[in-house]
Amino acid sequence: MSFTRSKTIVTLNRELEEELRMRLVTRGNMDGLTCAVLVSHAERLDGIELIHPQDITDDKFLVEQGDIIANLPYHPTCLKWFDHHSATRTYDKPPILFDGKYGLSPSTARLVYDYYLSDNPGFKLYDELVKATDRYDSGQVTIEEVTNPEGHILVGFTTDPRTGLGKFKDYFMKLVETFEEGTLEDVLALSEVQARARRIAEEREQFLKVVKQRSRLEGRVIVTDLRDVEGLPVGNRFLIYTLFPEANVSIRIAWGPEREFVVATVGHSIFNRTCPVHVGGLMSRFGGGGRRGAGATPLSADKADELISQLIVKLNETPVSV
Repeated sequence: MSFTRSKTIVTLNRELEEELRMRLVTRGNMDGLTCAVLVSHAERLDGIELIHPQDITDDKFLVEQGDIIANLPYHPTCLKWFDHHSATRTYDKPPILFDGKYGLSPSTARLVYDYYLSDNPGFKLYDELVKATDRYDSGQVTIEEVTNPEGHILVGFTTDPRTGLGKFKDYFMKLVETFEEGTLEDVLALSEVQARARRIAEEREQFLKVVKQRSRLEGRVIVTDLRDVEGLPVGNRFLIYTLFPEANVSIRIAWGPEREFVVATVGHSIFNRTCPVHVGGLMSRFGGGGRRGAGATPLSADKADELISQLIVKLNETPVSV
């Protein structure tokens, strides 16, 4: 099911847009990057903010009336909202009529593209970027693209927080600017992109070694516990499925910021697509969220091991009702 803007709301919002400071609030990943390129093309933005979904759920980020939220939970203060996550734990549900677009989609960028396309024929320049974002965000990539990424998929890994390349607000903004004004070749030629790509390639084998040491198979679930790992080598999040081809889902456990809580990130295997669990629905039960194939949740540090055991049991159930 998909919900989108009403003409009345659009008219009111256009009047507001002339008076309010307009920001894009999104996630720092491939989907967020493409959303930023598209919205920057269509709107006169005063800034871009990169946050985590939990920052909205826990009221850690102040949402303003001129904010366009993309790839994040709904907030009643925002001007427009775009998202494709089917289950997200949030304190407020969107109204039936709102400005923006929500629905099941391979990426939020696809919803943003469809929303603005009629008024922005120039969006056709971003067709390949949006198609690649659809594939990357929904895990529709090949083993070759995972082990030897190129083009848009490589850019995706350089913007994925789980690759382990650290904070990258300036890098993100550089990519937005270059995609807006240039081509994929221009992006790949950036020294910043080449440096990140080189590091991913150089640390790949060490990453695989460390991850294999910290992983175990419980039923059909790959359990990777990184809480005692200091300085994890750089590596893309799909490589784990090449180590355990018999698994159909994974759970990655790591400390959150300042070790205040534990983060459990769950994803369907992109090569063994037999997992029946709706991950987003399951994560929402534990205070997080996501979509059918992927999701995450914060866990209280003192109860993390107990809750992780519960998650593993649920992930091994067939079928799972959510």
